[in-house]
Amino acid sequence: MPEVIFNGPDGRIEGRYQHAKTPNAPIALVLHPHPQYGGTMNNKVVYALYQTFVAKGFSALRFNFRGVGRSQGQFDNGQGELSDAASSLDWLQAQNPNTPACWIAGFSFGAWIAMQLMMRRPEIGGFISVAPPASIYDFSFLAPCPASGLIVHGDKDELVPLAAVNKLAQKLSAQKNIKIDYRVIEGADHFFASHGDNLNQIVETYLARALAKAA
Repeated sequence: MPEVIFNGPDGRIEGRYQHAKTPNAPIALVLHPHPQYGGTMNNKVVYALYQTFVAKGFSALRFNFRGVGRSQGQFDNGQGELSDAASSLDWLQAQNPNTPACWIAGFSFGAWIAMQLMMRRPEIGGFISVAPPASIYDFSFLAPCPASGLIVHGDKDELVPLAAVNKLAQKLSAQKNIKIDYRVIEGADHFFASHGDNLNQIVETYLARALAKAA
């Protein structure tokens, strides 16, 4: 899991990158939770998502937003973080110029940034959104949502009520040619404490199906 440092819009960005063993592998970018509430690329959910992508044969990158860890700059209310994500995707694509598929994943605040990046980058063909903060941030920009994907939420989430995510999932599912696999984990809080295995299993199964379809 080599450490990487690359240039971002506000100075250097620190990341962890695993290059796939097979040539021309799909790529995945994983985004972490809110920097001002302790979110880093080493968050348990982010790490697990990253490891699942690696296990499924992706070249995967997770990174620290500006002002987190060794990434330079300071928190920018989402706008700068979106620029960081775009630069990170540029770097990932430069390492994998012949990739056949591009995925994005995010947890909490990272899910909000990930969905915004997906609207700007048509090459992103799939997403995994874990505990999207639909009650905190506006997701109405997903009109239309450009790709199908997986949304996972806990029904005991203390930060983002289940009803807000239900509404988001229904809205996206109603769009033409978009398939949203929406999974609710019973008993799980916002951080999926003691429900990490359930989350990993759902993500792994979803990715395995998506890869089989694409083959």
